Amino acid sequence: MNASDVGVFGALAAIMAMAATTHCIRFTGYWMMGRIPLTPRLRRMLDALPGSVVVATVLPIVVHSGSAAALGIGLVVALMMLWRNEFLAVIGGLGAVALARAAGL
Repeated sequence: MNASDVGVFGALAAIMAMAATTHCIRFTGYWMMGRIPLTPRLRRMLDALPGSVVVATVLPIVVHSGSAAALGIGLVVALMMLWRNEFLAVIGGLGAVALARAAGL
């Protein structure tokens, strides 16, 4: 076994370990939620969770990227509210950021 085989084996082992860990975490989440009663308060929290994750992911990018990114996010939100088409919203947001950056913003 040469050095490149060891590198490939190590990368494959890391990928398999991450996949196994991900599946264990997902299974544990389903198992735990199967034992917790879904009250109206918990249901509202779970319904709000995806939006919270998106905001927590996007907000630091907007803060560090400046007004061009804020313009792009604003356009994405507006396009999603108008047409509810993710592809159109992403293309529009990326185009707005590219044009704003090209204009020196």
